[in-house]
Amino acid sequence: MSLATTYCRASVGIEAPLVTVEVHLANGLPAFAIVGLPEKAVQESRDRVRSALINSGYEFPARRITVNLAPADLPKEGGCFDLPIAIGILAASGQIPAEALESCEFTGELNLSGDVRPVTGILPATLAARESSHRLFIPRANLEEASLAEGIDLHPVEHLLQLSNHLCGRSLISPEHIHAPENGLAETLPDLSEVRGQAQAKRALTIAAAGLHNLLFSGPPGSGKSMLASRLPGILPPMTDTQAREHAMIQSISGLPFDPRRWKQRQLRAPHHTASAVALAGGGCQNSLILRRLH
Repeated sequence: MSLATTYCRASVGIEAPLVTVEVHLANGLPAFAIVGLPEKAVQESRDRVRSALINSGYEFPARRITVNLAPADLPKEGGCFDLPIAIGILAASGQIPAEALESCEFTGELNLSGDVRPVTGILPATLAARESSHRLFIPRANLEEASLAEGIDLHPVEHLLQLSNHLCGRSLISPEHIHAPENGLAETLPDLSEVRGQAQAKRALTIAAAGLHNLLFSGPPGSGKSMLASRLPGILPPMTDTQAREHAMIQSISGLPFDPRRWKQRQLRAPHHTASAVALAGGGCQNSLILRRLH
């Protein structure tokens, strides 16, 4: 069989639309082309996949290889497409059975030796795969983060050879079920009990926390604005599971360090006082519209 299909997930904000990875092997001079609006990191996967397959003991087909990432109008970025492309080449060349790829999604970056590296945006991809009732093969380093999406079979992968042996039925990867921690507060947060004086500011913080209002502190340097703002998460109630997962998805796509012990803990963002409005809200058409409304 010279055509194989695997599935992966792209990243569009906190959404993870399904991407169909089609691999076709044709006669002709050896070539490797990736189409479907891939950005630079996706185009460079050609060299990573080739070296990973060879160093894992597989044959890299000396044929014309075309990889189509559908839908074609959806931008593809990041290294998460390495693993599905490699599996697609193995299936198209007959080195693993294509039937084993049904209802499976793959995500992961490959290094030159075939090890599977972690990727960003794994939590949105896991939640989307759960809605599609697909089995998901992810890097083992992302297992802790993906465990926040309960109700899905997660198959952690450490090496390309391990995954291919599973698909061939030689050595199965058992699904792991890790429940999200119940108590997300790993430590006691600072609160207003540590603040002496500042009665008016503490009252404003209490009213803002109770009514979910916005609050602006204005004053000279050293008057306690940042110190008071850092106490606000300590007087807010813990986030619900839905709120915590949305917060964790933002952390996931941004590449920020993820600590599952604090997944229900509200966090403080402290941008520099010289940051512009664009730096605070980010670029893009949607954020530009928000900035215009604010002004």
